Amino acid sequence: MDVSQYLEIFIDETKEHLQTLSDQIMILEQEPENMDVINEIFRAAHSLKGMAGTMGFKRMQRLTHDMENVFQEVRSGNMTVQPELVDVLFRGLDALEAYLAEILETANEGTEDNEDIINTLNSIAQKASGKEAPKEEAKPAAASSGEEGPKYDTISITDFEKSTFEKAKNDNQNIFGITVYLQETCILKAARAFLVFKALEELGEVIKAVPSVQDIEDEKFELDFSLVYFTKEDLETVKNAIESVSEIKKAIVGPFEVKDSAATASSETPAKEEEKAAEPENKQPAASAAVAKQPAAQKKEAAAKKAPAKAAKPTVGRTVRVDIEKLDVLMNLVSELIIAKNGLVSVSAGDDSQADSGFNEQIEYLESVTTNLHESVMKVRMVPIESVVNRFPRMIRDLCKKLDKRMELHMSGEETELDRTVIDEIGDPLQHLLRNSADHGLESNEERLALGKDEIGHIYLDAYQDGNNVTIEVRDDGAGIDVEKVKNKAIDKGTITVEQAEAMSNKEIIDLLFRPSFSTAEKITDVSGRGVGLDVVKTKIEGLGGSIECKTELGEGSSFIIRLPLTLAIIQALMVELGSEKYAIPLGSILTIEDVPFSDIKHVQTKEVINLRGSVIPLVRLDKILDVEPGEFKPESLTVVIVKKGDRQTGLVVDNLIGQQEIVIKPIGEYIHCSKLISGATILGNGDIALILEANTLV
Repeated sequence: MDVSQYLEIFIDETKEHLQTLSDQIMILEQEPENMDVINEIFRAAHSLKGMAGTMGFKRMQRLTHDMENVFQEVRSGNMTVQPELVDVLFRGLDALEAYLAEILETANEGTEDNEDIINTLNSIAQKASGKEAPKEEAKPAAASSGEEGPKYDTISITDFEKSTFEKAKNDNQNIFGITVYLQETCILKAARAFLVFKALEELGEVIKAVPSVQDIEDEKFELDFSLVYFTKEDLETVKNAIESVSEIKKAIVGPFEVKDSAATASSETPAKEEEKAAEPENKQPAASAAVAKQPAAQKKEAAAKKAPAKAAKPTVGRTVRVDIEKLDVLMNLVSELIIAKNGLVSVSAGDDSQADSGFNEQIEYLESVTTNLHESVMKVRMVPIESVVNRFPRMIRDLCKKLDKRMELHMSGEETELDRTVIDEIGDPLQHLLRNSADHGLESNEERLALGKDEIGHIYLDAYQDGNNVTIEVRDDGAGIDVEKVKNKAIDKGTITVEQAEAMSNKEIIDLLFRPSFSTAEKITDVSGRGVGLDVVKTKIEGLGGSIECKTELGEGSSFIIRLPLTLAIIQALMVELGSEKYAIPLGSILTIEDVPFSDIKHVQTKEVINLRGSVIPLVRLDKILDVEPGEFKPESLTVVIVKKGDRQTGLVVDNLIGQQEIVIKPIGEYIHCSKLISGATILGNGDIALILEANTLV
C-alpha cells in the first residue's frame, strides 16, 4: 500500500513529538524523579514508534521502541535516571532528527542503523530488569516452519455465504484463501493488518477473516490471520501486494475450496488439526507450492518488477495550523465580500440618479470588508515564535558540555507571533547570535569568579511586539565588546583609516562587526567567532525587511536587537511623490511628518540636519539618491518624513504627500539588479507601479 499520501502529516507530527522529547528530556536532566516528565517522554516515544511503524520506517521504529523500553523500566521503578542515560537519550534524539532530515530529503529514512545507541539503550534496560539479551537464534527453525502453513483451509463457509461464491465464479473472479504471517518483532500488529486489508481492497474484496475483522482491529490475535478473498487478479499479484507491506514475514495464497460447513465442523477434531499442522506442505495447493519452489533468483526478479521506483524528494508543503474559529471568521468575511460585489453590480444596473450615492455606500462597505479580511488573513498566517526558539535550550545545554562553561538560557515572549514567512527564515540568525554569546560573549567559569560575577553565565532571548514590528533581543552578561580592539582590528585589516577611526563614534565602530569577514576573535573555533558570519545575519534580517543593531558595555555584556515586520505580504504605507514618480514608505518605520522651513536647515560636517524638539536629525534628499528629476514647483518649505531605526532618526525630504494606503508587496525579480533602497513594488488603484522604499537602509 502507498502511504506516501500521509507523509506530510507524519513529518509535521514527528517534528512535534521530537520537540516534546527534547523539552522533556531537558527537564528530566534537572528533575530526574519527575514521574510526569517520565510519562510524557514515554508517551511521545510510543506515539513516534507507532507512526514510524505505520509508515514503514523500521530503523526509526526500532530506535524509539528501545527508548520506550528504557522508560518502561524507569516507570516500573527498576532504575533511576542517571546522567549517562540522559546523554544517550539526547544521542538517540539526534539520530531521530537525522532520520527525519533524510525523510524530508528523499522520502526514505536512509541506511544508518545507529547500533551503538541501540546497544547502549538495551544494555541499560537489561541491567535494570536483570535479564539477558533475548537470543532469537535459539528458536528452533523446524517449529517455525511447522507453524507457517496455510490456515485458510480451516475457514468454514455458511450456506448464506455460499451464494456469493457462485456469483463470483459467474463473474470470472478468482477465489483465494490467504494466510498472512507477521514478523515476530512486529509491534503494531493491527496497523500491519490494516495495511494488508487496504492493499487487498485495491485489487478485490475480502469476504471473510479469521479472526474477525473486529478482533484484528483490537489486536486480539497472534502473529497470523487468514482470509477468503475474491479478485480478478492472479495469485502472484495478490501475494506481492501483501508482501510489499513492511513487517510481513510470509503470505501463503492458494485456491480456496468451499466445504460443507457441517461436515467441516464435525471433522475438525483436535487429532485432525494436529495432523494438518504436522503435514502443512502436503496440503499446500499446487499453485502455492509452485510459487514456493521458485528459484531464489526468479523470486528476486519478480520482486524487483513489483518494487516501486526510488522515491524522489518529497514535496512537503509549508503548513500553518489554524484555529477553526479563525477560519469561520474568514469564511464570513468572504461571504460579505460576495454581498458587496453583488451590491456594486446592482448599483451599476440601477437608476442613474441614485447611482452616485449607492456606489459610494457600496465602496465604503467594500473597504470595511477588505480591511477586516486583511486582518483576518494576517491572523491566520501568524505563528508563535516559540516554534523557532524552543530548540535553543537543548543547543545551549550541548554548548555547556562542549565549551566547559556553566551557562543558562532565559527566554521570554515565546508566544509573540510573526508571519510564517519570517518564522521560516529567522531561526539561523538567532542560532548564530546565541552561539556567539555562548562561545565569545561569556567568560570562562574561572574568569567570572575572578571578576566577582556569578559562575553561571546568563544568556537572554526576549521577544515582544512593538507597534507594527516584533523586536527580538539576544543579550548576555559576559565580557562585552572591546571597542578599541575592534577599532585597531579594522585599521590593521585596512577596513578604515586612522583618520576615519578618530572621527567614528563607538556605535559606528561596533557596526563594523557586521562587515563581511570581519572578526576580533583571537582564534577560530568550530562554534562561532564574534563577527564571523554577522554579515550573513545582517543580510538575512534586512532581507526580511528588518534591522539589527548591537549595544555593548565592556565587562557588562552585549545585546543584539533585531526588529522585524509583523508581515511581509500586506502593509500600511505612506504614499509620497518625488517629481513625477510615486513611492511608498512603510508606516511602521515612520515616526512623524514635519513641515520644515528652509531657514531651519543647518549644516554639520557638510551634511544637512534639522533640530527637531531638541534632537539633531540628518536630512536625506530622496530625489538625489534615487536620481529623480525635480518638479517645476518650488515650495516655500520642505516636507520631511521622519523615519526611525532603533534609537536613530532620519528625515526623508519628499515633494508631496499623497496619503496613507494599504498596499500589497510584490517582490522584484532577481533579474532586476535592484538597490537595497527598494524592498519591493506595489500596484496602485490606477494600475501604476510604485516602488517601496526600505527605510532601514537610509537611517
